Amino acid sequence: MKFNLKSAFASRFLALVATLLTVSSLSAVTLEELRADKKLTPQRFAKYFADFEFQFRAEVQGPEVFLASRSGDCDDYATVAADVLREKGYTTRLISIRMEGQTHVVCYVAETKCYLDYNNRAFLFRTVSSDGSLEAIARKVAGSFDSSWTSVAEFTFSG
Repeated sequence: MKFNLKSAFASRFLALVATLLTVSSLSAVTLEELRADKKLTPQRFAKYFADFEFQFRAEVQGPEVFLASRSGDCDDYATVAADVLREKGYTTRLISIRMEGQTHVVCYVAETKCYLDYNNRAFLFRTVSSDGSLEAIARKVAGSFDSSWTSVAEFTFSG
């Protein structure tokens, strides 16, 4: 049996490259990286979270924990979006929409007339256009849940 050193090396090299690409694509984004992105827009922000996993938590996670774990829920995402995009000069608003049996939180961005919704982070259009009125946002969010809304509120969060 003849052993082909070039073939064995090539196979191991390709396996190593594939592993490194997988690991690097799964590495968590940090607050520093988000803040350092000079081209950050709401749409670009959402792209960073396209492969985050939904994981409901009763309390809002700290941004570092949310980013490092690559998992969380709508209020984790919306609060990080509001903070980071506000630092980039955007006017952001946190909006809470209550529906029967659930509450959902989004981050509205005035300059782009859209909101960021954790449920849309992996779609081609990662933001949802809106005129910014609470009723319009509540109607669209509830519609995405095939539900009707019972109350909507703008709020601030410090954690």
